[in-house]
This record gives sequence, C-alpha cells and structure tokens, in this order.
Amino acid sequence: MYDLATRKRALTLVAEGRSLNSVSKQTGISRWCLRAWQQRLHPAPPRHRCPRCAVPARPPDRPEVYAYLLGLYLGDGCVSRVGRTYSLRIACAESWPGLITACEEAVRTIAPTGRANRVRAKGCVHVSAYSNHWPCLFPQHGPGRKHERRILLEPWQREIVTAHPWELIRGLVHSDGCRITNWTTRTVRGVRKRYTYPRYLFTNRSDDILRLFTDALDAVGVGWRSTRHRCGGHSVSVARRPSVALMDARIGPKR
Repeated sequence: MYDLATRKRALTLVAEGRSLNSVSKQTGISRWCLRAWQQRLHPAPPRHRCPRCAVPARPPDRPEVYAYLLGLYLGDGCVSRVGRTYSLRIACAESWPGLITACEEAVRTIAPTGRANRVRAKGCVHVSAYSNHWPCLFPQHGPGRKHERRILLEPWQREIVTAHPWELIRGLVHSDGCRITNWTTRTVRGVRKRYTYPRYLFTNRSDDILRLFTDALDAVGVGWRSTRHRCGGHSVSVARRPSVALMDARIGPKR
C-alpha cells in the first residue's frame, strides 16, 4: 500500500499536465492506482478488522453477540487450520432452522471478514467462516477434544460473560442443551396421578464448560442441579418453576 506522501507526489505530476501513462512509467505506480487516487486520495479504512489485533486490543464491537457465539463455539464449534487460514465451524441440527439462522447472523457479525456460509452434512448444517483471526477471537482452540484439555477464558472474555451472562447461557443451551417436558406420578388422596413439567437440560463432558454454564446460571439467579453420567460428563438440570420461568423469558425452546 502506498503512503499518503507518495500519492500526493504522483497526483502533483498529473496536475502539472502529465499523462497517466508517463507518470506511471516514471513512478512505477499503475494507472489504475492513479485513477483511483484521483477519486479518493486517502486510503479507505479496512471494512473489517480484528479487534484483538488492534492497538490497543479491544473486545468485539458487539459483545452480546460474541457472548452468544462463544456459547455456540464451546458447545458444538471448533476452530481448525485450513491451508493458510483458519475455519470456525459450528454444527447445528437441521431440526432447528431458527437456530441455524441465529448462528449464521452471529458468525457474520463477529467474523473479521463479515462473511458466513452454510455447509450441509448428514442430519446437520455446519455454519462456517474463514479468517486468520479466529485464534485471536477464540483462544480456547487447540488440538484434541475440548473435554480433554483446559478451557479457560481470557480476562477480556470474562468481562464480556460477566456483562452478558444470558447470551452465553443462550448459546450453550442452543448447542448442547434443550427444553423438554418431564413427567412424574404422585399419589393424592389415594389416587395415583401423572404430572408433567418443563425443564432445561445442558450436557457436556468438559468440567470447565459446565462450570462456565453453572456460574452464569448463578449470576442470573437460576437454580440448578447436576447429575454425573456413568459414561462421563454431567447433565445440568433446571427444573424448579421460578427458574424455568426465568429461562423461558430469556431463552425459550429451540426453533
């Protein structure tokens, strides 16, 4: 990229009556550049840039969207090296078209390129985007599965999660969680009756990701219980009526 002084010198030659061709031969600057500078002297600012690579580094411009995308990434996402760049890929079940759209909008908003695309696979859709800066935005990436390595948030990520806990919860529920209807029986005056009630479940094998989820629930006043599975991992259940009502008001079922 040519600096401003070089641009001004070249345009001064043009203003003296020299042809673009002669100025191009003398300076080595293409005629295309000279014509463009006649329309715009100052370089156009980059349309998209990585906030973590800025000086000084800053959080993403839409922290609430980032908190949601972080939840999706921790649940069903991965950052992979692809040639000379990196790919962020988040798996979304085909059963929830609204979730796919929300995921795609979040990726497009946070991606330094401002782009996202869908790739169909068996039973799911992968929302993906390419950028050299995904490791800057998701420093939790690394070789192997997430539950086999530590998942720790950077200080700037913790600030975002603290400010937007509901968005992190929504992203985690949309990836590895669900809202279901349970049932139980109870004897009332000698009669066995069946009762149904809604609850939220979140299942993951990473203790670190589970802790992020439960810490966020604690921050917003949602009660929960945890159950360990024999095959590994935990399920976090939100079943008490006031807590379910809070989740319904801010999260709701997948769509």
